[in-house]
Amino acid sequence: MKRIAVLALIVSACAGAAPPPQAATSSPGVAAPAARLPTDVRRTTIIVRDMENSLRLYRDVVGMKVNYDTVVETSGVALPAGVPGAKARLVLLNANDPFIGWIGLMQWIAPPLADPGPYPRRMGPGGVVIVMNTDDVDGRCAAAKTVPGVTPTAEPRMQEYPGRDGAPPIRVKGCNFFDPDGVLIEMNQLLK
Repeated sequence: MKRIAVLALIVSACAGAAPPPQAATSSPGVAAPAARLPTDVRRTTIIVRDMENSLRLYRDVVGMKVNYDTVVETSGVALPAGVPGAKARLVLLNANDPFIGWIGLMQWIAPPLADPGPYPRRMGPGGVVIVMNTDDVDGRCAAAKTVPGVTPTAEPRMQEYPGRDGAPPIRVKGCNFFDPDGVLIEMNQLLK
């Protein structure tokens, strides 16, 4: 019963206010839907080995804001990790949108999860890439390399993608790196 109350509290805390009618920004050539779609992607939660080290990357380097930080009791069922009754620290971070695009970080603390060994450094089926836009790709990519466990895969470079529906090409300067837990980050700065 206690687990249900904790999960209800998490859901209500995460639900927050109703979503904004439109996102603050959009991608070139993508119009807001005429009717609201049935689903929003709220956040991606990453199970981490070392919360403080992960916060060094997502909070201090990437620049996301911590909006929730608590210890929860887990069931081991809904989120199939750990044992029933285990305690995990859950930290939620947001960027510019108050409703979507969040990152969750979760570390099992009592008892901790077994160390899985080295994370893969090549992508394959089931791999995840989180694409982020930033205001200073050179500075943030350089700072990311100072976080223990971050593995760069591509230094900042110019990239150009075909525009949508005949629009001009989409130009970005970006870098790529694995975070300390093996999630690939593509960090881009949109160029005019």
